[in-house]
Amino acid sequence: MCELVQKYNVPGPRYTSYPTVPYWDLETFSGKKWKSSVLKAFGESPEEGMSVYIHLPFCESMCTFCGCHKRITKRHEVERPYINAVLKEWQLYVDLMGSKPVIKELHLGGGTPTFFSPENLKILIEGIVRLSKKTDEIEFSFEGHPNNTTKEHLQALYDVGFRRVCFGVQDYNLTVQRAINRIQPFENVKNVTEWAREIGYTSVGHDIIYGLPFQESGDVENTIAKTNAIKPDRIAFYSYAHVPWLKGNGQRGYKESDLPSSEEKKAQYEMGKRMLGEFGYKDVGMDHFALPTDSLYKALETGTLHRNFMGYTPSKTKLMVGLGVSSISDSWYGFAQNVKNVEEYENLVSHGVIPIFRGHILNAEDEILRRHILNIMCQFETTWDVEEEQIVDFENILANLSELETDGLVEINGTNIKVTDKGRPFVRNISMAFDLKMHRKKPNTRIFSMTV
Repeated sequence: MCELVQKYNVPGPRYTSYPTVPYWDLETFSGKKWKSSVLKAFGESPEEGMSVYIHLPFCESMCTFCGCHKRITKRHEVERPYINAVLKEWQLYVDLMGSKPVIKELHLGGGTPTFFSPENLKILIEGIVRLSKKTDEIEFSFEGHPNNTTKEHLQALYDVGFRRVCFGVQDYNLTVQRAINRIQPFENVKNVTEWAREIGYTSVGHDIIYGLPFQESGDVENTIAKTNAIKPDRIAFYSYAHVPWLKGNGQRGYKESDLPSSEEKKAQYEMGKRMLGEFGYKDVGMDHFALPTDSLYKALETGTLHRNFMGYTPSKTKLMVGLGVSSISDSWYGFAQNVKNVEEYENLVSHGVIPIFRGHILNAEDEILRRHILNIMCQFETTWDVEEEQIVDFENILANLSELETDGLVEINGTNIKVTDKGRPFVRNISMAFDLKMHRKKPNTRIFSMTV
């Protein structure tokens, strides 16, 4: 397995969308086309429910491993104007759709959602819900920082419908924590996990990262052992994405030479995956593990697992609206990203403008390939038909898959592709075989993180 990890550890997308952002067709995209795609998706399944992602960008300090869009500030007076802008943006979408949308899934990400006071988070959610309907199986979730998530945060969000929370752990070694500017004792993580359960949260997740600066295999082993002691329902165990070339990501304060070697990183991954299996966690797919009792694993078992810009989710929806700065929306027929500057964002929505600045409308080939990539990522299997062969160059795809088949990572039977158990850690690489846009226009410079 180590040889395969080394062989297939190449730059590649994470496939939270297809096409991936670098291959969006910006020249033909327009706000008018985006609105039409939203109306099309909403009109096709108004009662199915939609997903809502809200980006809360503020952080009091910079975590240097983070590649997400954020603004560093200790000025909490920014909270209410930003919440007002988000609620205004939601109103613009509700007005566009012409009736109260049904929300099936809502997620708060960041930044640091718990930068905001419990009172302001409650105002935000109540404002969103007031303009919406909720499905019976609705799932509200948020990302919490173990150092500043209080009992009051957890209770306030529980009171408005939240039942799932994920805490960023990363690593418990103090040297690693200092390097990434994220010092948080195990006791803090233990406290917020236990508080969440006491209040009634049904799914608590932890994020663990391998490949961090100064990190060794023993650090990963210790972190996973401590994590198992408090038994979160879900664990995201993923590779540090070193992308210092991306503007504003804050990955500084350490050198390339401070990162684990490729061999050390492979060892961390293999050991971590083995330990999680021994502790009873099931491999859901691409860095995600869950206890058999968790809804994420149940979705994998029932074939309802879905993947979007929020990652893996048990809630499959066609339409996802991203609110807030830098958020990306998905209408199934197109993607759109909001402006990244807080002041510009607030100004645009105050003037009644949906604040997008770029996007992509899918063509017929895109729609087919997107479905197959989602099938590979979520069901580990896909099949195409004769009609699709008239539009998509499957001969090229099969050629891209040939070496993966030789290595035992996929099984190919006519028009059926199945990911083997051996191939599950390599679903990003397998999905890349279907990425005809990337193969037609291979980047001259590195734009993606490594796949392992």
